[in-house]
Amino acid sequence: MSNINRVAIIGLGYVGLPLAIAMAESNRVIGYDIQEKRILQLIRGYDRNNEASSESLTKKNITWSSNPEDIRHANFYIITVPTPVDTQNKPDLTAILSASRTVGTQLKQGSIVIYESTVWPGLTEEECVPELEISSGLKWREGFNVGYSPERINPGDTKHTLKNITKIVAGDTEETTKKISELYAPINCNNIYNTPDIRTAEAAKVIENAQRDINIAFVNEVSQICHKLGLSSADVLEAASTKWNFLNFSPGLVGGHCIGVDPYYLAYRAEKAGHRPEVILAGRYLNDGMSAFISSHLTNKIVAPNSHILVLGLTFKKNVSDLRNSLIANIVKLLEKAGHIVDVYDPLANHEEAEALYSIKLIESIDFKHSYDCVVGAVGHDSFVQLPIEKVFGLLKEGGLLADIPGMWKQHPIPSKFLRWQL
Repeated sequence: MSNINRVAIIGLGYVGLPLAIAMAESNRVIGYDIQEKRILQLIRGYDRNNEASSESLTKKNITWSSNPEDIRHANFYIITVPTPVDTQNKPDLTAILSASRTVGTQLKQGSIVIYESTVWPGLTEEECVPELEISSGLKWREGFNVGYSPERINPGDTKHTLKNITKIVAGDTEETTKKISELYAPINCNNIYNTPDIRTAEAAKVIENAQRDINIAFVNEVSQICHKLGLSSADVLEAASTKWNFLNFSPGLVGGHCIGVDPYYLAYRAEKAGHRPEVILAGRYLNDGMSAFISSHLTNKIVAPNSHILVLGLTFKKNVSDLRNSLIANIVKLLEKAGHIVDVYDPLANHEEAEALYSIKLIESIDFKHSYDCVVGAVGHDSFVQLPIEKVFGLLKEGGLLADIPGMWKQHPIPSKFLRWQL
């Protein structure tokens, strides 16, 4: 055990927790988080995000802690905290700088600090390193080194996991890069890609999600145009996809902590460098406006005032419990503002978190004996897709509206006594 690495994972969310479990296969791991409740749950073998089994959480090579002193003996520190934006869509560095200060207080000579949080090119060295130096009293590249290895976790994706995705790695020196590569290599059978410097790795990460954001924005705009022209965007896109090089994206709501946030980091740094990022910001503007676009269409279709609406799904994407940056919450608020009564049901979402984040009180179950003026299929959870369509129709009053945002029921003909709206 004397030669085994001691790795401290700072932040135990959707990124940090799977990484801690994977690292524990060949290292001694200290999982650190400032939320004591989260730590107590992990000690008991419970992951509220349903991403980890009880068995994996109670491995003997993992220690869970909310005490900063417990990370003192690590020789690698991996920071995986959120990097959100504020109400003005400007980067909020509160968590990553705070984590840097916490690590700095425990840093010792020869340690390596690795950042996985999404940042703009240059942030690690320009913003985080000074915090490490001040709080540790050590000099960068003399007392400690830093690296960057961007996370590529896709919540709910069982195909692209830590074990089979390419891990980008960069260090502040060639030797640091080598050590970081060796640390990550056992996780994914040495599927490592080394970049020439940290800024390149940071830029690569941030453009990955910006590219996807722009592609979704394009089909969202196509959907809006199709609605104006009285066309089905699903039919149009299906026809277009028969061409061999057509990119197969679907219209929808872009929420979550990555795609809906990361482009703002790149745009912020680009503007600081004197470049106005037209395409990136246009994509963000269009995707951020989709909740208003959808709610306005629903309000126009639901003519009765004070209508009773059932919304199925609140998480930012299907088959996950992650509620961060859920644009469904915006739709709920806009429908309520229009005077409607809205029930929201999501079997995967945490009720306390939904209330804390959005002041939305989730209903415990679907009452199939109740009839609604409108049923909104908001998130394509498997449990909703697998509902017998007769039960879905049974939730509607005569003349009621079935709004199918992700198109999960599009293959089912709708009875003439109901209305249908699809993105």
